Amino acid sequence: MTESNEKTEAVQAVVDRVTSYQESAPEGTVEAELRKGLGEAGLDLPDADVTALAEAIESAEEGDGPVQAASVLC
Repeated sequence: MTESNEKTEAVQAVVDRVTSYQESAPEGTVEAELRKGLGEAGLDLPDADVTALAEAIESAEEGDGPVQAASVLC
């Protein structure tokens, strides 16, 4: 497995964790929890990527289906 694939899988794990409880989260919590989870996993993403992931998670609540980090970060 390449380093890129490992990073994508690690990011996906954080996204899945945040997605699992975001429905009841107050405004701004999703992005904050993403940043916290990424930091705990030792992952560094540009601010724009974190924001894009947070927006995807928040829109998933509206029925867009599960968030695929690889698709968001392409």
